[in-house]
Parts: sequence; structure tokens; C-alpha cells
Amino acid sequence: MASAPVDKSKSYFPLAGLATDGWSTEDEATATCFCGAVQLSFPTHGDGFVASFVCNCADCHKLTASVHASNFTVKDTHLKHLRGQENLKKFGQSKTVFYKEDGKDNTMTNYFCSTCGSLMYRVGAAFPGMSILRLGSVDDFTLMETKLKPTMEQFTKDRVSWKKPTEGAKQYEEDGLH
Repeated sequence: MASAPVDKSKSYFPLAGLATDGWSTEDEATATCFCGAVQLSFPTHGDGFVASFVCNCADCHKLTASVHASNFTVKDTHLKHLRGQENLKKFGQSKTVFYKEDGKDNTMTNYFCSTCGSLMYRVGAAFPGMSILRLGSVDDFTLMETKLKPTMEQFTKDRVSWKKPTEGAKQYEEDGLH
């Protein structure tokens, strides 16, 4: 028996992980780790929202254990830790970071839930005042196809041959953020 199609014009919160208290409004939404210990809220548009993009760089391949990462960037002034900030563990390095300036800090730091291991966001020295979140952590799945739909795809030179370009996204062979 086929299930009814999802109405993507309305919020859609499928069973995904253990938390059941995600929400979205016209201006904000939540992102939650798999176990539910960590929850963030972020703007979905406006001054605090920077961009949504797909990244095919080697670090994103390895970090996500997938062929690309689906990301969005928000200003730190607009990112709120609703719960679990003390549950986050961090790991940073600069050896493989794609954007490097001589004489400057090039570290990219990843913040993971220490309980379930979900990557909640990344903070890069090359992106001061911003955090890079993962689309897969967003609780309202409709936002991934509406307000948070990627508008850019970067490091297409490292995209696997069987993955088509992200529809509607501007394509960059390398870094599209600088």
C-alpha cells in the first residue's frame, strides 16, 4: 500500500532520531542531534542567515562519511543553544582545511554531540562570526526543500561522477565562499 505524498508546503517532522520537540516558525527553526541531547535554533532567512550550500571537498567527504555535505551558514549572533551545549565535544585541525592564508589561523573546529556523535556545526577561522550547520540536523524536513535549499555547490572538481550537479545551485570548481 503506497503512502500519501508529503505536502511540502507545510512543516514536516518525520520520526528521525529520538527528539520529538523540534519546531519551526516563519523566521526560526531547530536543529537537533540524533539522540536529542543537543538542540540549536537558527534563523531561516534575514540578517542572521548567510547561505545554504553543498560541499564536495575532501574534508566533507571524510567528515560526513558520505560523498558530500549539505550545509548552511548562520551568524553566531543568531545561533542559539537551546540545550546540550555542555554535551558538545570539539575537534579542530588546520592541515587539510581548503582555505589557507599564510600567517593566519586556518583551523576548522567541529562540534559533535558527545553522546551520539552527530556533527552539529563547524567553526572556521576563515569564517569569523559564523557557524556552518548541517542540513541533516534540521528538524523540519520541509525547510531543506524551501528556505534552506542549497543555492551553491562547491568543489565540484571533487564531486563523484555519478552525482549530478545540485539543481538550481551555482557551481564552483573550488571554493565558492571566498
